Amino acid sequence: MRQANIAESPDFEVVDSTLMKRVFYIFAALALLSVAISVGGKWLGRSIAMAGYTDDTTVRRIVMGNNLISVPANFIRFDQARRDGIASRLDLYLRYPEMDGYSAAARDDFNHTTTRKIIFLSFEPRMMSRDMSGRFAPIYSALIKRPGTPGPGGTTVYAFSEKSGYLNEVLAVAERPGKDPFVARCLSGPSAEESLAPCERDIQVGDELSLTYRFPRELLANWPALDAAIAAKVASILKTGH
Repeated sequence: MRQANIAESPDFEVVDSTLMKRVFYIFAALALLSVAISVGGKWLGRSIAMAGYTDDTTVRRIVMGNNLISVPANFIRFDQARRDGIASRLDLYLRYPEMDGYSAAARDDFNHTTTRKIIFLSFEPRMMSRDMSGRFAPIYSALIKRPGTPGPGGTTVYAFSEKSGYLNEVLAVAERPGKDPFVARCLSGPSAEESLAPCERDIQVGDELSLTYRFPRELLANWPALDAAIAAKVASILKTGH
């Protein structure tokens, strides 16, 4: 009699078990989606905050010809290059004078919110028989206008002739007793102001490799220390005859 009363009551509705399962699965899926969004958001937020940098200090081993470059990942400029293996080119960046890679403590320096102090280095197979210093006498000396003007750190800065092909560039040269002169090419005018590292110099390193390093013009004032720091860093990460 009680069951009949219940069945006849207009306020009572039997809920299908299949429908309940669907509702449960929907809520479960929403919960999982919420977790995924939270985790993904944190990962994406960190990725955006890093802006292509990494603070990973895992040492990567890159082979170039007969050379092995062992360098922390946070020195390597591009993400796709932060792995072991063979490469035809390797681009690095580091702080000067610390000569270290990206880290939370160095964030402002790498984002250029403080003074310019980031140096960019590129290793490539050697294409010329002489480095920039060795090219001064046979090549650059015929392309510059004399006399030059006194530059920072005891350098002499020369403008290039109109037919040289080096538009909006100057040549900074400093004598070194018993050696070829220190030589660097620098952008001039508005181009120099817009560039983070308007000066560049290339040197021969390792076994048939060339290293080009670009640096802020302000560092010309102490070019001997800069050149020595680059040479020391290269010696610590580059080995030949691997």
